[in-house]
Amino acid sequence: MGNVIIQYLLCGSLIFGIWTTLLCMYFYRDHERNEQKETQGPTSIWSLDKKSPWQTIYGSGQIPGQPVGEERPSEEEAKEQKPLLKADKNINIMDPELLHGFINYGFNTIVSKSLGQERRVPDTRNKMCLKKHYLTNLPTASIVICFHNEEFNALLRTLSSVMNLTPPQLLEEIILVDDMSEFDDLKEKLDHYLELFRGKVKLIRNAKRLGLVQARLTGAVRAAGDVLVFLDSHCEVNNMWLQPLLDAIAKDRRTVVCPITDVIDHVTLEYKPSPVVRGAFNWNLQFKWDNVLSYEMGGPEGPTRPIRSPAMAGGIFAINRHYFNEIGQYDKDMKLWGGENLELSLRIWMCGGQLFILPCSRVGHIVKQTTQNRTEVFKAMMHNNLRLVHVWLDEYKEQFFLRRPGLKRIPYGNISERVELRKRLGCKPFQWYLDTVFPELEASRDSQ
Repeated sequence: MGNVIIQYLLCGSLIFGIWTTLLCMYFYRDHERNEQKETQGPTSIWSLDKKSPWQTIYGSGQIPGQPVGEERPSEEEAKEQKPLLKADKNINIMDPELLHGFINYGFNTIVSKSLGQERRVPDTRNKMCLKKHYLTNLPTASIVICFHNEEFNALLRTLSSVMNLTPPQLLEEIILVDDMSEFDDLKEKLDHYLELFRGKVKLIRNAKRLGLVQARLTGAVRAAGDVLVFLDSHCEVNNMWLQPLLDAIAKDRRTVVCPITDVIDHVTLEYKPSPVVRGAFNWNLQFKWDNVLSYEMGGPEGPTRPIRSPAMAGGIFAINRHYFNEIGQYDKDMKLWGGENLELSLRIWMCGGQLFILPCSRVGHIVKQTTQNRTEVFKAMMHNNLRLVHVWLDEYKEQFFLRRPGLKRIPYGNISERVELRKRLGCKPFQWYLDTVFPELEASRDSQ
């Protein structure tokens, strides 16, 4: 028996040594690649129109110096292994706790623990935002936050920032949906800390893993506020973040709004301002950020003007609760997450609504670098995108299949309920969307 145990220990030590060596080599190679990129200057990863600089929301090819993040990888990126962290002279990449944090959570949990459960973040709004006035009688909001195995301090900072920077009369509740987390500190310890929030937080624990789409639907059903605000579980809201969102919806219940997503660096957890951008996508249905043209920020409102956006990133947005129900919520047959943001964006525009990004609302978001469950995410995104394609793209679905011919014969479930929803809502054809909302996409058909 003793010999068996010794053999197991030796094997375990050998495996750990091999993995440590591989990780170190990985970080070193990544560091060399980054140094080469810095000498060459920033380049664009993807271009919808070769005359316009478009950037992806992932990797080092983002808007130079201004990364914008939302956890929406492409299907290729979901399979690709990316560096967990970049080599840095101030970071000991041999630290087991550091490696454990990146492997399990996708960011630096050592810094997260040192920050604790709340902090002040810089006000990244344009100074003109300070002069804006909002309706005195704003609707109430239910904040829906879903999480699965989230890092404890990051989750608490999300909750604390909402509680500290939201006027009490506007906050109906925070609905926290635990999508069957496995980590011990998200059980009794979390229950204990939630007592600090004076009954404003409702905790729902799913009996099985449902994925983001189903978990959000679970939270939305329990909501009582006039407006649903969906947040990721690793965010920190900024000053006056909610009032612009509620004001826009109060003026038009069919308006869906998103804040500017500031970046919380996954290594340093530094809160960094992001530029004013709009959401877009390509024919592969990869979500991208698009630079906003200068004329769109003209007029008396200047850089505070709401930005008309063809698509949303999906992690953070606000919508009238009754309108969310009227237009069909999420497609309940979508799996895990991925693609639901574009499907909802198309449905909003094509069925009589509108989608804006509001520069005077700012929310920070950790751009996680996790490598877990990439195969599972890839399969879910493929399934979800096929449902979107067959319900909403009309004859333009061939543009998708030209790029992904292998997906033509992949099953995607029964879409009859969603097709009927589109008919019942009297939605416009996808050609209208291209002509009216996103003409740049049609123009890109022959350039990719």
